[in-house]
Amino acid sequence: MDTFALVVTILVALFFTYTNGFHDSANAIATSVSTRALTPRAALAMAAVMNLAGAFLGSGVAKTVSEGLIETPQGSKGMGILFAALVGAIVWNLITWYFGLPSSSSHALFGGMVGAALAGGTEVIWNGVLDKVVIPMFISPVVGLIAGYLVMTAIMWIFRRANPHKAKRGFRIAQTVSAAGMALGHGLQDAQKTMGVVVMALVISGHETYGDPIPVWVKIACAVMLSLGTYAGGWRIMRTLGRKIIELDPPQGFAAETTGAAIMFTTAYLFKAPVSTTHVITSAIMGVGATKRVNAVRWGVAKNIILGWFITMPAAAIVAACAYGIVNLAFL
Repeated sequence: MDTFALVVTILVALFFTYTNGFHDSANAIATSVSTRALTPRAALAMAAVMNLAGAFLGSGVAKTVSEGLIETPQGSKGMGILFAALVGAIVWNLITWYFGLPSSSSHALFGGMVGAALAGGTEVIWNGVLDKVVIPMFISPVVGLIAGYLVMTAIMWIFRRANPHKAKRGFRIAQTVSAAGMALGHGLQDAQKTMGVVVMALVISGHETYGDPIPVWVKIACAVMLSLGTYAGGWRIMRTLGRKIIELDPPQGFAAETTGAAIMFTTAYLFKAPVSTTHVITSAIMGVGATKRVNAVRWGVAKNIILGWFITMPAAAIVAACAYGIVNLAFL
């Protein structure tokens, strides 16, 4: 039963990674597709490859997820908590994908973990949740907004005397690099989040202890599933990010992607904080758009997106708590 529970939990974790991939593929490529720097399929293929590569670039975020948010629950009850956390995250991902809302897969996972832990009577490390999840959730969009605005302002000043057509053509080419950087950062951040959950499952089942290196098969499985999900493409969310917030041109797309990638690498390596790629790129797009004129950004759409960010953690937590209740009644 224990081995069966472990296998099922790992499979559900990998399915979560797949939903994360198609939910968040828009983060990496929406800007370069909407500016026609890349065709949709070429952009998705590039993002899938870069996601795969990014997954192998570090393990700090995985450590935060596996050790820093909830106390490791024990035995079959612990596996039930982890399973319920993943169900909460998957259900919220699918709901927000259906409505084309770029919410955070990461915060859906963290909300699921907290909700399932509370329902299962496992201690939540509130300091870790506050320091590594809640504070970055508020700070990263503000940084994205300001940095996007400043990067775009700098680009406009540097290229103020350039031929507009030549500049746009150059930025279209540059966007292939910035979109690749964004996808690499997404792989670095989001594949590690699932690695952290799988490591937790292996620790609960007694196959691993904290401090052991992440098994290579775990890295490969998480990276491949994230890439496959990315290649599947989340077109509903792509329309929201690429067109509905603001009509982007190539220099703006480049500025937003460069800003987003820089923030993701910085938070992963310096702070080991699992930030949301969705929050970062969406706020960077808003900041870049505001350089045109403040009302160029469709703030009504932006408001709905931000509202979705705030309800993601509690919503996923409630679904996960309900899922744990069902698992507890049926199996534990």
